[in-house]
Amino acid sequence: MRIILTGGAGFIGSCLLKYLNEKGIRDILIVDNLNDEKEKNLKNRKYCCYYQKEEFIQKIEEKKIDKKFDFIIHLGACTNTREINVEYIIKNNFIYSKKLAFFSLENDIPFIYASSASTYGREEKNFSDDEKNIENLIPTNLYGLSKHIFDLWVVNNKLNDRFVGLKFFNVYGPNEEHKKDMRSVISKGYRQIKEKGKIRLFKSYREEYKDGEQRRDFIYVFDVCDVIWFFIENKDKSGIYNVGTGKATSFNEIAELLFKYMGLKKEIEYIDMPEDVKNHYQYFTRADIEKLRKAGYKKNFTDIEEGIKEYIKYLNSLQV
Repeated sequence: MRIILTGGAGFIGSCLLKYLNEKGIRDILIVDNLNDEKEKNLKNRKYCCYYQKEEFIQKIEEKKIDKKFDFIIHLGACTNTREINVEYIIKNNFIYSKKLAFFSLENDIPFIYASSASTYGREEKNFSDDEKNIENLIPTNLYGLSKHIFDLWVVNNKLNDRFVGLKFFNVYGPNEEHKKDMRSVISKGYRQIKEKGKIRLFKSYREEYKDGEQRRDFIYVFDVCDVIWFFIENKDKSGIYNVGTGKATSFNEIAELLFKYMGLKKEIEYIDMPEDVKNHYQYFTRADIEKLRKAGYKKNFTDIEEGIKEYIKYLNSLQV
C-alpha cells in the first residue's frame, strides 16, 4: 500500500505513521513543515520520502508526483484555535485542502481528510454529522470556520459521495508536546502538576456550569488512528463523520484522574479565561457517533481513565 500523509510529523499524523508502520506499511510519502520539535515525532518511524508543504504543492501543480498512490490522508493544517490571520489560515486549511482534493480526483486516489468539532461552534445539543444539517453550523473561531468551509465545499460539490471527512473531537495522546498552548488539557495539566504541583483550569462564565465543570468529548489518539484505518479497509464508505467517544468528561474529572495516576494530592487553581477565548469557548461537546456505528465501526473507544493512565506512562518516560 502507498499512502500520501500530510501533517505526518504532527500530533495525529505521527501517531498514524506509527500505527501504519505496525501494520507493515512503510511506503508513505510524508508532507509537513518540520521544526526541531516536530522532528522528534518522526524518530523510529518508517517512510519513503518527505516533502516540505510548499515544495509538495509545487510538485503536484507541476505534475511531478507519482500518481500511483492508494490513499491521500490529509491531516496537515493550522490547528491554532486562536489564530486571527485570515489569509494565512484560509490558505493553509482551505486552499491547500482543495488542491489536494483536485489532485486526488484527477488521479482517482481515495481522499480522507481531517475536519473538526470546532465546526459546531457553541452548539450544545445537536452534534449531528448529518450532511444535510451542515449549512446550519456556525463556527465561532477562524480555525473552525476554515474547516467548515471545506466541508461545505465538499458537500456542495457532491464530493461527500467520494471523500471521507472526519470531525475530530478533543484528541489527546503522545506526540502533542510541540503544539504548545494548543495541546490537550491532559498534556498541559500533566506539565503544570509536574512543575507547580497544581493544575490550572479556566473559570466558568455561565451560571449553568461551575468552574471546571465544562465538559468535552476526549478521544485517545490511537482510537483516531483506528477509525482512519477502518476507512482505509472500507474503501466503499464515504461521507463526513464525527470521531469522538460519544461521552463527555469535565475538566475537573480530568484533573482528578491526573492527580490519581501521578500519585499526588489534588490542587486546582481556576484562572481567568482570556478575552479572545471567551467569545468562542465550547462549554460542552459530545460526538453523536451513530453514523460512524452505522457505517460498520464497532470497536469500543478507550475509556478516559485508561487513556490517561496510559498517557501518563508515556509522559513519565519522557522525563527519564
